[in-house]
Amino acid sequence: MTPIGADDLEAAILRHLVYTIGKDKDHASTHDWRMAASYAVRDAVVDSWFAATRQTYEQKGKRVYYLSMEFLMGRLLDDALVNLGLHDKIKDVLARHGIALDDVIGDEPDAALGNGGLGRLAACFLDSMATLRCPGMGYGIRYEHGLFRQRFEGGRQVETPEDWLTQPHPWEFERPEANYTVPFKGWVETVDGRAIWHPSESVLARAYDTPVVGWQGTWANTLRLWAAHPTELFDLERFNAGDHTAAAAPEALARTLSRVLYPEDTTDSGKELRLKQEFFLTSATLQDMLRRFLSEYDDLALLPEKVAIQMNDTHPALAGPELIRLLVDEHGLDWSDARKIAGQCLNYTNHTLLPEALERWSTWLMGRVLPRHMQIIERIDAEHVAATKCPEHLRIVWHDQVHMGTLAFVMARHVNGVSALHTDLMKDTVFAELNAAYPGRILNQTNGVTPRRWLRLSNPGLSAVITDTIEAGWENDLGRLSELVRHESDALHAAIRAAKRANKEAFAAWVQAEMGVTLNPDAMFDVQVKRIHEYKRQLMNVLETIARWAAIRRDPGADWVPRVKVFGGKAAPGYATAKQVIRLVNDVARVVNADPVVGDRLKVVYPPNYNVSMAQRLIPAADLSEQISTAGKEASGTGNMKFTMNGALTIGTLDGANVEIREHVGAENFFLFGMTAEEVQACYRKPDHARAAILQSQVLQDVLQMLAEGRFSPEEPTRYHGLVDMTWNHDSFLVASDFDAYMAAQAEVDAAYADTARWDAMVLQNIAGSGYFSSDRTIRGYMDEVWHTKALG
Repeated sequence: MTPIGADDLEAAILRHLVYTIGKDKDHASTHDWRMAASYAVRDAVVDSWFAATRQTYEQKGKRVYYLSMEFLMGRLLDDALVNLGLHDKIKDVLARHGIALDDVIGDEPDAALGNGGLGRLAACFLDSMATLRCPGMGYGIRYEHGLFRQRFEGGRQVETPEDWLTQPHPWEFERPEANYTVPFKGWVETVDGRAIWHPSESVLARAYDTPVVGWQGTWANTLRLWAAHPTELFDLERFNAGDHTAAAAPEALARTLSRVLYPEDTTDSGKELRLKQEFFLTSATLQDMLRRFLSEYDDLALLPEKVAIQMNDTHPALAGPELIRLLVDEHGLDWSDARKIAGQCLNYTNHTLLPEALERWSTWLMGRVLPRHMQIIERIDAEHVAATKCPEHLRIVWHDQVHMGTLAFVMARHVNGVSALHTDLMKDTVFAELNAAYPGRILNQTNGVTPRRWLRLSNPGLSAVITDTIEAGWENDLGRLSELVRHESDALHAAIRAAKRANKEAFAAWVQAEMGVTLNPDAMFDVQVKRIHEYKRQLMNVLETIARWAAIRRDPGADWVPRVKVFGGKAAPGYATAKQVIRLVNDVARVVNADPVVGDRLKVVYPPNYNVSMAQRLIPAADLSEQISTAGKEASGTGNMKFTMNGALTIGTLDGANVEIREHVGAENFFLFGMTAEEVQACYRKPDHARAAILQSQVLQDVLQMLAEGRFSPEEPTRYHGLVDMTWNHDSFLVASDFDAYMAAQAEVDAAYADTARWDAMVLQNIAGSGYFSSDRTIRGYMDEVWHTKALG
């Protein structure tokens, strides 16, 4: 990338302010300056973007097509500024005009294109692919509202639409020429031995492209998002006949398809919409891929040499049947060739060990919405059975359901887990029999996160300390963080501690402004932020919080280590138990924060609407990272990596990537508790495991009794009887069985935090040991072992 001078940058911003935004600089708002700055920085990205595309064509590079229902990109302006090295220049340019860069960056809404770790992982992968000059494209849906905006009323989660697209989005380029028809429903007939699908519904998928630039701006790839448009705008005849609703039906169908991420699917109409969304993404992407391939090559047999398709979870699992349909029905290949080509192009990343989380669709719904694909799936299934002699329960179509995890596995060339433990458990549990039927198909690619956004951008104070200590260049070679250990000294510990303190003060000021709660920056900031789910065990955290509150009240004069308990995350709209946990956290916060006996010894905060921007504010401020899922349930986690990288210590179980984090930072620098995955399975075999554990724990009995009495909900004493009953009698995720071990580990955390020298040494070891968890390392693994592609340039 040609370096951009401050004067040229200023001229570009002012030009866009006048000629793109239409504002005089003396009357421009923060929004106007943000838009002008975004367009100016985007201009700097486009040259790298075009050059990367030209090189890919000229060198006939193998492209990666990454299909994901989620891409949680976060704010794009500050990310581009860091990768292009323009942060300080634009800060100075804006300051000349009395504009603060922080205000400009803060004006940009987060694109609501994801829910949690899945979408943040996809965003990290795009950044790393661009940094490593791996030619590829991310494909998703341009959700009008995306995931809901979370707010609290009386402590309860309330979902409202996200409005990120109510203003222009300066980073995208609309591609009206890139339109593909996506069909649904109808019927299939056979003519001269060939199937012909006659769909009764269809929408147009239109492309919106966002360039994703890598470190130092030398390469940029594309995030292509599909928006649904009607194939037929308006039925004037029906409208004039008075049937106004039916006249607008095609437009309503199209807009509904790309309106909301993960629509509520407890109803038949919700299930149909979600299945249509998944096919919409998959079909449009594969049509686009084939168009691009055929613009360069005329032999479809070359497709596996030039194309790698990655299915991020089971949501795009229809890619197998759809690619076969396109090759057979649209391009005239015979079945065996099409099946072979598809199987050599497709790869599947599994993100769950929970069988209930592997998608299943009824054969009735699949056959009604996608009748041609139901035929193809049944044929794939028949060949799978014939080839493996598998038992009935390993079929793709079984008990009148299409098992999408099995379909993705059978169709993929490679199936990867996302942590070493997860991959081993895949082989031994959820995919054990498929692993035996298809030996060697499963491999591991431990997740990672981009250090550009999650360290350099989100934590400039710590980043400066790292650069001062080991010099520049670690941003794309994160393994160099291990060099920090050679420089260990009181001065280095003090510098890291000062950076953390500044981050905590900034977060405390933000909480004060947003929530009116005063936090003590000297307190330990104890953080659990992630999707609210029973297996992630936010319930165990809040039960320990209640126990701590009660203990402080009993003996307020004791030498307590002050704590700030921070919770964050959203519950799925239909997930009643998770929403009750959210309400409990907020009820506990209301009581604890108003308790004069407890004072600053304990505070509880739950900022609503956790997203990427909040994570960038919160993670650098955290002292303790709560990674407490039931062992064997979390595939990997990426938040655990971000916290470690930013100098937070982990209290956690041997689950997901926690295992590898502990190995890299040292067991003595990790607060381990709880059962192993094997012990969890043994515990499940005891029908009274929950009751037995509670009867052995007086502290847990007391906490549950307080909930049963309505201590935190006096206006409705029975509010948490359901959670109490679940813990006593079901406890599917072993909160009770691990509770006392969790309490003991928290006591060890208190002791370590009170010993500043010990804590500082542990923090340094965590930062220094986090280099393995760069998504650059992960993408190199995918390139070598999964996609079989090379960097260009």
